Amino acid sequence: MIVHSLNEAFAAAGAAAWGGLPFSELAEDMTAEAVQKAETLCPHPQTVLAAAFPYYAGETSGNLSLYARGLDYHTVVTGRLNTICNFLSEKYKNALFLPAADNSPLPERQAAWRCGVGLRGKNGLVIVPPYGSYVFLGTILTDAVLELPPHTPSPHCVGCGKCLSACPGSALGEGGVEVSRCLSELTQKKGELTGEENDLLKAHPLIWGCDTCQRVCPYNARPALSPLPEFREGLVDSLTGADLAGLTNRTFREKYGDRSFAWRGPAPLRRNLELQGEQG
Repeated sequence: MIVHSLNEAFAAAGAAAWGGLPFSELAEDMTAEAVQKAETLCPHPQTVLAAAFPYYAGETSGNLSLYARGLDYHTVVTGRLNTICNFLSEKYKNALFLPAADNSPLPERQAAWRCGVGLRGKNGLVIVPPYGSYVFLGTILTDAVLELPPHTPSPHCVGCGKCLSACPGSALGEGGVEVSRCLSELTQKKGELTGEENDLLKAHPLIWGCDTCQRVCPYNARPALSPLPEFREGLVDSLTGADLAGLTNRTFREKYGDRSFAWRGPAPLRRNLELQGEQG
């Protein structure tokens, strides 16, 4: 009964897919430090739920990654997971339910893969047809032992290798992702860059993030649009030097603080614009 109710609750929250697994199973993919942090947040953790929320809003030109154009996914996904937590809290009165989106010690992708949410992409992303890899992941950690649907690990993608060969920073390989060469990471990096990093960013069409490996993926050839208004409406597709001119860290966050590209402040965005030849 609880599984059927959770199916309805996750669907109502806008999730494209969900699953669950015992915390002890996920802990096999975690460092001792991460396990300790999780146990500090939730003493005696028993169950992890993982869900995918689609964000693709269609093709429009811009210099921000598609994931960063809508409202900040940390806030949106956590808010939607909170509806699940509220539902579960009614059934498990004394249990603790902790939602998170890219801000907890839990390895979200491993959680999703272990409980069969989507496919394992060679670029390290979770692929959830018909939305492709254009999904945000979120988790719920709880000390309740929940009835869960049967789960088997996610299968791998077709393995065409297009994402590996297309990666502009040569960050992708059969062994995984070399984060230090990932253009998405480089656009967000603060401080001084190496000459090679500067050259990579100069040739990169985006000032925040990188969509290259997703754009070449066959699962993303015709992705379904997200039904979630937070990722479909009021988009910020591009930023120019004029958009950032005169903004302090405080005024930048006042203007763009509800966007996921705001967490680093304006400095990396200004630097990336200048590297691409825009002054302002």
